[in-house]
Amino acid sequence: MQFFSQLKEIVGTGETTIDLPGGATVSDLLAQLYLAHSALEKWDRNLLVGAGVEFVARDYLIQPNDQIAIMPPVQGG
Repeated sequence: MQFFSQLKEIVGTGETTIDLPGGATVSDLLAQLYLAHSALEKWDRNLLVGAGVEFVARDYLIQPNDQIAIMPPVQGG
C-alpha cells in the first residue's frame, strides 16, 4: 500500500504492507489504518483510494495482489 502527500507524513512512510482477511473491503482496510494511525481519520471523507490504476469505492473487494494507493484530494494550482 502506498501513501501520498500529507498522508505519507502522518503514517511515517510512503509504503507499507497490511495483512487483511479474505473478503476485506477498502472500508475494512481504512478501519485498520485508523486504529494504527488515528490522525488519518480526519481525512476520511476526502480520501481517494486506488487499486492498480483505478479509483475504487469503499465497498471495493480487495484482491490478493492489488496495489492500493491512498491519497488526499487532488489540488489544482
